[in-house]
Amino acid sequence: MTTIDASSASARTRGEDREWLSTAVDLAWRCPPTPRAFNVGALIVDADDRELARGWSRDTDEHVHAEESALARLVPNHPRLPGATIYSSLEPCSIRKSRPACCTRLIIESGIRRVVFAWREPSLLVEDCQGAELLREAGIEVVEFPEFAPLVKSANAHLFGEG
Repeated sequence: MTTIDASSASARTRGEDREWLSTAVDLAWRCPPTPRAFNVGALIVDADDRELARGWSRDTDEHVHAEESALARLVPNHPRLPGATIYSSLEPCSIRKSRPACCTRLIIESGIRRVVFAWREPSLLVEDCQGAELLREAGIEVVEFPEFAPLVKSANAHLFGEG
């Protein structure tokens, strides 16, 4: 598997990627902590660098995920989604216990063609997240900025006995 990171993808990413991803990471701090789920922030930005929607884990109900929440704020088949990027503090989930569709499936079905995230989901609550791989298999560009991972882990300290 190939990971596109900040150093190898600089020609393929917009200069605003780090700024938008930083906003997604900041949104993770709004999540009410729970011992059964990560705190995740997400936002959707169109091709003209305009924010379309944002969400965070548990912002509308105790089971909603950040990407799911952001997508739910837009009408289905929104005309700007095919050119949009979804920024998420954590790799989109590929296995879901609380809903029928995982975030990876929701993103694929939305028509979004680009995903940028900070931290690969660790094998803490799910054995082996395959979100990045499944998105790539669906033809979606996936960009990872691992330098943001410590900030995301900090927002999830409650899961590691640190908060």
